[in-house]
Parts: sequence; structure tokens; C-alpha cells
Amino acid sequence: MIINVICEKSGERIDALLAQSELGLSRSAASRLLEEGRVTLNGKALKKSYICSDGEIYSADIPESSDCALIPQDIPLDIVYEDGDLIVVNKPRGLVVHPAPGHPDGTLVNALLHHCGDSLSGVGGEKRPGIVHRIDKDTSGLLIVAKNDASHRALSAQLSDHSLSRVYFALLNGRMKESSGTVDAPIGRDPKNRKRMAVTPSNSKNAVTHWERLANFQSYSFVKCRLETGRTHQIRVHMAHIGHPLLGDSLYGAASPDKGLEGQCLHAGGISFIHPSTGEKMSFKTDLPDYFNTVLSKLGKEIP
Repeated sequence: MIINVICEKSGERIDALLAQSELGLSRSAASRLLEEGRVTLNGKALKKSYICSDGEIYSADIPESSDCALIPQDIPLDIVYEDGDLIVVNKPRGLVVHPAPGHPDGTLVNALLHHCGDSLSGVGGEKRPGIVHRIDKDTSGLLIVAKNDASHRALSAQLSDHSLSRVYFALLNGRMKESSGTVDAPIGRDPKNRKRMAVTPSNSKNAVTHWERLANFQSYSFVKCRLETGRTHQIRVHMAHIGHPLLGDSLYGAASPDKGLEGQCLHAGGISFIHPSTGEKMSFKTDLPDYFNTVLSKLGKEIP
């Protein structure tokens, strides 16, 4: 299957451009295509170090995906809590949640199948067993997985009525002047760039993010965000919308990596919900991961 990708901004490497395009490829999957000579410009195969120029159109030969069954894989899981109805997992940065084009395996779902066997709900479909909600590949943190359909439906209902609470920690570009605030702005597909979401009045859904400043640095802010809704890339889009894109987020912020990051500095650090069987209020927290603390240490002294 041949798909054309257009460069809209000069100076980016072709492997990075492909990974950020609507092809849905990982950086490693894009590199494999390039190494196999499947990405061309005017019929000439490109190397992954090729620097793109505005207006160039690249042809990517994407292998047809097979419809084979998901394979259980022995991938380590950081399980925070588990019972007969659900699992709370602390997902590491870089792990894709479920199979998608460019990610046929090596995902959280493959790891869950190895751990749980057939004990995962089927509400999410064949490719997303047990997955109630997802977080981006480069976002770390807490995720709920349902082991049966009844639990899945109950947890999904809590997502819909906003009784399931999620707290994220993020590092932003620029210093936040206010101590807290709320971004209430609808999010939909960016009409000018299909690989991005955007604050837009057309074909959008309401989105609300509450934020609190935890610390300011010379040119950055450390914030806590609470989602009232759960739109695709919500925190990333909302923070960029108010002029403070996430550190490392090349899709909504600076194109080049900063502080050694390739991917947003965002961690899902807290989650609360009502247990679907017992009715008990359950809350879980997880510490900031090493990569996040490493970046914090590079930002220097806090500024009042």
C-alpha cells in the first residue's frame, strides 16, 4: 500500500517526519521502512538521516497488516493493583498501549494477554481487549484494564460521567504566571493537519482541563493537571493552546528535542474510581518516573 506524505516544514529528519505523520508509525517502524528502501522521493530511496524540505512529497510503501490473532508476549508489567475484575498498571514511557499500524506487537495488550490469558474484557474489540482508556506511547503512568465485560462497561460509564478522576504531571515550556486555572476549549481534528488535534469549533467535543502550578523555573513550569474530560492529546493540546506546550512535545511545541527528550514530558500520576463490583472508592498514585526526575534536575533552581 503506497501512501504519500507531504513535508510542511523544512529541516526535519525523514524518520521523525514519518513518525509524526498520520501513518501512525513509531520512530523504529519508520526507520525499518527506510532501511528496507520503502520510502522514496521521486523514485529514489531515502536514508533515515535525510533532511526534509518544505513541499516535498514522499512515497511510503506500507506492508499490508495481517489479521492474525494477538500474541501473548512476556513483557514486564508494573502492576499497582489487581483483583478478579480489573488491573491498574503503571505504564512505562515508550510502550504502546494496543496494536496499531506500525505496532503489530510489543504492546501493553500483548503483555496483558501473557499475564491474564483469556481473562480480559472483549468490549474494546479484538485489538484492544481490556482497554478502558489509553495514554500516549510517550506518556507514562496509571492505566485501568478491565478483566470482564461488566467491569469494562461500569468503568467506561464512569469515564463518561466524569466520576473517574485522572491526575497528570507535566513540564511545560514557559513560566506560568497564575497559580492555577482551567482550560475549557473544544478539541477536534486539526483541519489543517490531520496528524494533530486542535482547539476548534468544528467537528469537536467539549474538553476541560484544570491545572495547578507546582513550581516555576527560569523558562519552564511544573504543573499538575486534572482531566474533566478525556479527549485525544487533551493536555498537550490545551497547554499549547494557552502558550505553554509540553516540554519535548514536537507535535504541538518545538520541533527539535529539548533536555534530551523526544516525546512529551507527561506522567499519569493519579487515578480514582468506584470499584465496579464492590462500590468502594479506590485511589492510586505513583511516583514520578526516573526520566521525569532527570529532566526536573536539569531545570535548575526554582523561581518564586
